[in-house]
Amino acid sequence: IEMAWGLRERPGKGPRRGLSLDRIVEAGVRVATEEGLPAVSMSRVASELGVSTMALYRYVSSKDDLLLLMVDSISAEPPPLPSPGEGWRPALERWAWSIRAIFLRNSWSVRVPISGPPAMPNEVAWMEAALRCLRDTGLDGGAKISVLLLLSAVVRNDVLLNADLEAAYQASGTTAQQAVQGYGQMLARLADPLRFPEIHELIKDGVFDGADGPDDEFAFALERVLDGIEVLVARAGRGEVSS
Repeated sequence: IEMAWGLRERPGKGPRRGLSLDRIVEAGVRVATEEGLPAVSMSRVASELGVSTMALYRYVSSKDDLLLLMVDSISAEPPPLPSPGEGWRPALERWAWSIRAIFLRNSWSVRVPISGPPAMPNEVAWMEAALRCLRDTGLDGGAKISVLLLLSAVVRNDVLLNADLEAAYQASGTTAQQAVQGYGQMLARLADPLRFPEIHELIKDGVFDGADGPDDEFAFALERVLDGIEVLVARAGRGEVSS
């Protein structure tokens, strides 16, 4: 963490010409993207770079530290801060869609265990950006952190669900459309209408005739969460307890 923040000097030239912390992190991201997070190890990253495993330890002390650096490296600059007169809701909505896009491009990143609050430079920059969106809401500090945790959980859950479903579709050789239609057909065949009347209402309504778009469920969840935050902001405006 100190190295990422520039508080500790990075190693000079490594035992192999051109080896650097940035190259190690890039190699780790490449392995995770192409082979999945379980494939990332110090030895595998070293092999990717054509160096010995021990050479990596001059730059990063453990796999856990490497994962922290990898996640931070994919977190590009947060979206623009709220413009004058822009409400907290559209600004926070833009923040959520932007960070989701990063995670979707790097779905392995949401499988890295969370070991504590944001501590890396880019992570803290995203945290600051979200708090700036909430600056004029009247919420106290605790409520703002709770809002940030809630939004982050919604984003992470959506990305994990999408990644798991996509893996299942690929493994079965089906598309999302085919999977949803097949599920509806299975329920229609197996579920007794007398025992499961509500499910059969969904079947009759055509709910399982086709899959939603890849962003539809997240859009629905985000709107409902923002609706709830709006109620919280209104309560704060009336001087009620906000946290």
